[in-house]
Amino acid sequence: MTCNNRRIVRLLALLLLVVMQGCATERPDPDKQKRDEAIALYEKHCQQAGEKIYRTVDHVQGLFLFKLRPKKTNFQDQFVLDDPYGHDTGGDGYIKNFLMEKKNGSLLDEVGGYGYVDAIDPNDGLRYRYTAYLDQPWLRDKKYAEWVRNFSLHKELAPNAPLPRYGVTYDDISTREDREHWIAGSSLKVIDLQTHEVMAERIGYMVDLGLGSLNGGRSPWLIAAGNACPKFPVVFGTRHPLQQMQARHFVEKILRIN
Repeated sequence: MTCNNRRIVRLLALLLLVVMQGCATERPDPDKQKRDEAIALYEKHCQQAGEKIYRTVDHVQGLFLFKLRPKKTNFQDQFVLDDPYGHDTGGDGYIKNFLMEKKNGSLLDEVGGYGYVDAIDPNDGLRYRYTAYLDQPWLRDKKYAEWVRNFSLHKELAPNAPLPRYGVTYDDISTREDREHWIAGSSLKVIDLQTHEVMAERIGYMVDLGLGSLNGGRSPWLIAAGNACPKFPVVFGTRHPLQQMQARHFVEKILRIN
């Protein structure tokens, strides 16, 4: 083969490679239209998102939680209206968040938050009052060291008296259209239970731009928290959004302990 022929073969091979790369980059994204619709709907919702605080009070001793958070985290169920945006610590952990000491924005396993929390037990429909204490297991079992302390809840039937003055509730405000586009909407309210006044409300939305894909072990609603308005703070040293403790942080802006 002559030098000219070799040059022609190289040029043809290079041309073929360029054509193949062009074909690969031009391959359409089958989810583009749906994703663009999701982004447009999400951005529209974000115009109404944020915190609105109408009134604050000081020296609040306790509060009433209208609803507790589910123990189970919703990672991927598209249409269950369990408020993935407002996902906080579930079960008893949600109650504990309001009773823990807070320092530098973090909750500590120490007594020092609100004095008590009232809530309805979904198992029997009765109202209970929860208070916090530091359990010392060594007093019962000597295999524990004396320095061990466990943040624990004391639960008893609420006194036969009116509800606490202030309450906290949350709702999933997603529409069917929202969920079809993997958008979750949330409302968190603080209410004066005597006047029925909404003292403050936070509206939030988030969207999974992967449209619910489970490829690579994705958890759509956890990943959606990275595309949220208002945005969540991130875990120190990472880019992972921190959803836990969000209710306590917001509520304490309105129902101040000190």
